[in-house]
Amino acid sequence: MAFHKVTRVFAVLILLIQESVSQLSVCGQPALNTRIVGGQEAPEGSWPWQADLHNAFGHFCGGSLINNQWVLSAAHCFSSTSTSNLVVYLGRQSQEGSNPNEVSQTVTQIINHPSYNSITNDNDITLLQLSSPVTFTNYISPVCLAATDSTFFAGVNSWVTGWGDIGSGVPLPSPQNLMEVDVPIVGNRQCNCDYGVGSITDNMLCAGLREGGKDSCQGDSGGPLVIKQNNRWIQAGIVSFGKGCALPKFPGVYTRVSQYNSWINSQISSNQPGFITFTSNGTNSDLSFTCPGLPAIITNTTTNTTTTSLPPTTTLRPVVCGEAPLKSRIVGGSSVATAGMWPWMASLQKNGRHVCGGTLVAVDSVLSNADCFSSSPVPSEWTVVLGRLKQNGSNPFEVTLNVTNITLSNLTGSNVAVLHLSTKPTLSNYIQPICLDNGQTFAEDVTCWAAGWSSRRGGEEQVLQEFQTSVVDCGNASTSASDICVGAFTLEQGDSGGPLMCKQDGSWFQAVVLTVENNSTSQTRADPPMVFTRLSRFESFLTQTLGTFLSPNSGSDNTNVNNTINITTPASTNSTTSGGTTNQSIFILFFHVLFLLSCLQLFS
Repeated sequence: MAFHKVTRVFAVLILLIQESVSQLSVCGQPALNTRIVGGQEAPEGSWPWQADLHNAFGHFCGGSLINNQWVLSAAHCFSSTSTSNLVVYLGRQSQEGSNPNEVSQTVTQIINHPSYNSITNDNDITLLQLSSPVTFTNYISPVCLAATDSTFFAGVNSWVTGWGDIGSGVPLPSPQNLMEVDVPIVGNRQCNCDYGVGSITDNMLCAGLREGGKDSCQGDSGGPLVIKQNNRWIQAGIVSFGKGCALPKFPGVYTRVSQYNSWINSQISSNQPGFITFTSNGTNSDLSFTCPGLPAIITNTTTNTTTTSLPPTTTLRPVVCGEAPLKSRIVGGSSVATAGMWPWMASLQKNGRHVCGGTLVAVDSVLSNADCFSSSPVPSEWTVVLGRLKQNGSNPFEVTLNVTNITLSNLTGSNVAVLHLSTKPTLSNYIQPICLDNGQTFAEDVTCWAAGWSSRRGGEEQVLQEFQTSVVDCGNASTSASDICVGAFTLEQGDSGGPLMCKQDGSWFQAVVLTVENNSTSQTRADPPMVFTRLSRFESFLTQTLGTFLSPNSGSDNTNVNNTINITTPASTNSTTSGGTTNQSIFILFFHVLFLLSCLQLFS
């Protein structure tokens, strides 16, 4: 009898050990993905870990299955942790028509990383727990995750998958099949130089072509970036943000999965994901990349160590937002602005004529109203004038820039547009970016301003006009938390796309992109309040399109997108195929041995 009891104990032990390593035994091995390269449309079953996230409005983000009950995605997809109307599809190929191999699951909890920063995009990672376990098939199976000691050298080939746009503002055509694209890894040093030194942290990973043309895009957020090693697919990144889509010298930016092994395991107590170390071969060319403001890398040949040091002098002045050096007054004054009063104001022109207003919101991007481009979204037809005061007459401080890309948001109701400029304007007292509302509190009675050009105002020269107002209680005028209400003033068609701006802590923030309803020539809502949609409603879109928001001048250099940071090189690692799972498995085996000994003691 004792022998049979011991036999049963051994059987239980074997089952427990199998469960603890089950993800490592099955992850990253798609039965139907046998090719090395592929086209734009992914064959069915090629990426069986791909998850499709839907809310009440349909597809909004992607994700990846990492065990039988957990999906990995991006925190910026979830401004709320409410699971209402959230559905996860697995085994899906197309957004239209039948998907015979798919299953759908509701979600019981959303766990955003506690240190996620929606402004800097740092720690952009979240975990979704499915309502019940899924059964693995040829079309549904988990991906392996990059272990802590993984290294991703510049040039390593990776793949991104999703149902997002196929270009900025270009939706996926019918029948909306899952798409794939292969992109090389871009080193963090080079990526920092692309986006502004300090904007790419150690928690991020970049991938893309220098010449552009291949990238993830809006709608791909939260989806996986994977790399193949020894017939295993390992997830190295999560689609996070980028400047436009597939623009030259602006690679996509991804959350670096290998930084979050401990956090993921702390949330998933059983059946933990399979972690594998990805080891790059050769040398990392990124270590020799440099640009102004980037810390230099110094190799000590005596001790064979690599360290970083700051350049002897740093002459770059960090770019901050919301500064108007020539605006001395707070309230009052004439309705006619003077040169440099609102240095972020932009005149959006088609065929040399002013159509809409806009604001400089990044070193090379302008924000406006999507309605301005309803009839002509072609970038080559538009120019942007910065530093302008008069539509007719002399403007000695202005510059005219071409537009290379127009990206429109796609939400219900009003929408915004981001114009990417062909070159970065030289900042001056007359050309400066404004800060964007990212959740500021605009209290009642706070004074705000609007500004714009119209052929019906500003005299023969059509000088820039400014309008003072204040925040008021919406009352019954609105029930949406994303709305803001202000005292009434008159809007003309040419004002559309311009800003409603309020000053906080010494910096100017844009709270609203102005709209003129129903394309009317003139709009006065005589009975207050005037209701506008706050920019914070478009935060996910703006983050994806602009990248890291500029920060106001807080007196501390460590908050700005262009500040320098310390960059350390990855420690050298020995080649291995099990990564972080090795020590974990040894610990589990030791635990089960103790369990077995305890059981033997009971049966002795």
